[in-house]
Amino acid sequence: MTGTRGKHSRWVTYGAAAIAGALLVAGCTSNEDPDTDASASANGGGGETTTSGETVVIGFSGPAADHGWLGAINSAAIAKAEEFDDVELRVAEGTDDANLQISQVETFINEGVDAIVLLPTDGAALTEAAIKAMEAGIPVINVDREFSSTEAARSTILGDNYGMGVSAGTYICEKLDGQTDAVVAEVAGIDSLPLTQDRSQGFADALAECGLDVDARVAADFTIAGGQEVTEQLLSANPQIDALWNHDDDQGIGVLAAIDEAGRDEFFMVGGAGSLNAMNSIKAGDTVLEATVIYPSTQAADGIALARLIAQGGSMADLASAGVPHRIVLDAPVVTAENVDDYLHLGFES
Repeated sequence: MTGTRGKHSRWVTYGAAAIAGALLVAGCTSNEDPDTDASASANGGGGETTTSGETVVIGFSGPAADHGWLGAINSAAIAKAEEFDDVELRVAEGTDDANLQISQVETFINEGVDAIVLLPTDGAALTEAAIKAMEAGIPVINVDREFSSTEAARSTILGDNYGMGVSAGTYICEKLDGQTDAVVAEVAGIDSLPLTQDRSQGFADALAECGLDVDARVAADFTIAGGQEVTEQLLSANPQIDALWNHDDDQGIGVLAAIDEAGRDEFFMVGGAGSLNAMNSIKAGDTVLEATVIYPSTQAADGIALARLIAQGGSMADLASAGVPHRIVLDAPVVTAENVDDYLHLGFES
């Protein structure tokens, strides 16, 4: 099905379960704000993102939007494409089936798109398909979950998973201020994923800097139910906790539910990702959650902007060097009651 959304871009949806709903414009790299503008004109650096160039066709494929962060990833990517009148975005059906996603990439190759933005359900599994696209002369922009070969992508844009752990651990160290006997707990995501391993390693390394370590740890599955179940176990096994880091604000809904049901409030909690409900709770000060660490839901939106630049031979604004970097790692700032208003526009619905 081919159609037109507004006056700025065309996009094609593959499959019945394609991305729908309101577009998440907030949080995208904006070409209205020169301080956050990550791209330039196709004519080579320093220009406005609204300067039109030759129309480029971009294929976008990502996992199924089975929780808030992934839903925001998808809608932000579409919204970013809408900002450009020289982008035609073709959106494949979100899937957690690596084989289906491989076939989507192959479809994009056969159609001869100008670039592919790919958030792989499994980076290693999609590596060969991405290499085929690159060998066909189609630049691939790898988002969030890395391929297993650098030859599979022209540019890679990532959230900083290790940095998330460092940010959370540093915040906890500062709050506990020399209490080396404090009990620190951790509710991780899916332990088999490298991103979870990186987050936990960053957290442990930051705690070690102030003489702390993780005293109690459980792993969930990035779902509300999973977060609640493992947190119930954690609380039952640990009658005293001083600080807790939960890796993901979507599963954090379940984590907070378990804490509330247990009537526990002797500790403070730090979240992860930056959901809107988490930020609102931080602002209200009505739960143990007092901070969260941003893991940008705008990565695919940035991938769209980079794909456009690369396909048109452009450069990034404000960089002295020409072209687009091969690897970009985004920041992982901590959101607290003091600065939450600065980040609310980036919050996504869990």
